[in-house]
Formats: sequence, C-alpha cells, structure tokens
Amino acid sequence: MISHLRRYFISGLLVLLPIWITFLLLRFFITAIDSSVSMLPKELQPDHLLGFHVPGLGVIVVCLIILITGMLVANIIGKRLVSFWDKLISRIPLVRSIYNAVKQMSETLFSSTGQSFRKVYLVEYPRKGMWSLGFQTGSGCHEVEHHMNETDLLTLFIPTTPNPTSGYLIMVPRIEAFECEMSVEDGLKFVISLGVVQPPFHGLPGSEKVTTK
Repeated sequence: MISHLRRYFISGLLVLLPIWITFLLLRFFITAIDSSVSMLPKELQPDHLLGFHVPGLGVIVVCLIILITGMLVANIIGKRLVSFWDKLISRIPLVRSIYNAVKQMSETLFSSTGQSFRKVYLVEYPRKGMWSLGFQTGSGCHEVEHHMNETDLLTLFIPTTPNPTSGYLIMVPRIEAFECEMSVEDGLKFVISLGVVQPPFHGLPGSEKVTTK
C-alpha cells in the first residue's frame, strides 16, 4: 500500500513540479516587466487608462515601446538622435561608465556575428581534475594576454547552479579548453537541473580538444 502511494506521489510530482516552477518563473518575469511600466507618466500607465490592473499587459506595452524605438532609430534622424544621446551621456561622470559598459555588452550579446554565448566549453575549474562548463563571452583580453605571454585566450563565464545568473569570469588558453557539441540551451539546462538533464551527444568530432598551435 505504502509503495503504491509513494509511486503515485512521485508520478504526480513529476507532472506538477515542472508546471509549478515554470509558472513561478513566468510570474516573476512578467511581474518584473510589468513594474517597469511605472517609469511612464501616471497618465500613460495602462492601469490608469483602464481603471484596473491587467496582469501581463505591461509586457505587451514594453514590447511595443521597444519595437517602436527600434523603428525610430533605424532611420537617419533616429541614428543622429542616438549619436547625440551617446555624446551627452559621455559627458556625465560615473553614468557614462555604466552606460557604455551596458551598451557594449548589449551590442556584443545581440550581434549576429558576435561570439558571446554561442559556444560551450569544458575546462578544468576550479582546479586540476575538476571540470566545469563555461560559456564563451569573448576572446580574451589584450593586456592579460601580454602579461601571461599568451596569444590566444578564451573568456568564459562559469555559471553557478541552479542559478545561472551568477558565476565566475575566467580566462584560459584556448588550447586548454574543449569545445562541446552541446548547444548553449542544452548547457544551461544541464546547469539549472543540477546535471540531471543530460544534453544529447551524437559523436566525438564536436567534443575534440581545440588546438590552434
């Protein structure tokens, strides 16, 4: 009797747990985006216009604002306005450092030709004999390469588990990293699931050690 109840409980848990966690994550992101609408003047906020709160409406409003902004800056006048804004921000101490760093990071991440978060590597970290998954964010740093007397470094982000939004930034010689066959999405699933969800593996060619020398 107890064994049957245990089996039923686990079966129910396997069905409901993914639904519950997905719901919590979606609610968190929707709430966070909805709250960003509060930056708009009160007269333009959806809650004020409608007279009541509609969950998720802020997501639609934010997406529309992003889309309209993209359409405006795509023309010559928009590009000039963005250029003027960049010059204005560059004159403000501290603000310019944060703004420029976020701008460069965004351009790198969303560029179709960029390398950031396009490949997954296997590296010995935090010590020899222990292996971690790393996501490529760049191709090293010229000053670090100079001090290390290396000509080809990889900049990798090593995420923590089960929360991949925090982690460590490391630089390793490319020759000491293994390029994995798995996609970034599969790598993140592996990290978030504590290694329970195994990424598909179709052969050895994609997992061979990277050599450039």
